[in-house]
Amino acid sequence: MKLLPLLLTLFLSINVFAQDPMLQKNNQALDEQAKELTQTYSKELALNGEQIGMFENKVEEFLIRSEKIKKEFQGRKMLEMLYTLQARETAEMDNILTRPQLELYKQIKPRIQPLEELDMDKKK
Repeated sequence: MKLLPLLLTLFLSINVFAQDPMLQKNNQALDEQAKELTQTYSKELALNGEQIGMFENKVEEFLIRSEKIKKEFQGRKMLEMLYTLQARETAEMDNILTRPQLELYKQIKPRIQPLEELDMDKKK
């Protein structure tokens, strides 16, 4: 009787701890871009050694997701999804950065990683 709950728990935990295969693909260009962005942010945020590694991994994760969105969507839908993705990235940086670093990150991110605009939006 105890075997059933044990098996259910085992199968659920496997799904919870499974890694996203999309994020496991090694893309040298995105890896380099993540390193460059991390160095740029580090100069302004004064990241410590532990933060640098976590920050770089998080940036690369979101660069991969951004590339996928750019390949699959276009126009306003793409920009809406990129905006949402960027907001999620900023929220997840809360786990890596201190409160003052996070506030500064929010201020400098639009300058370092600006969102694209639609041609229609540029004419307004």
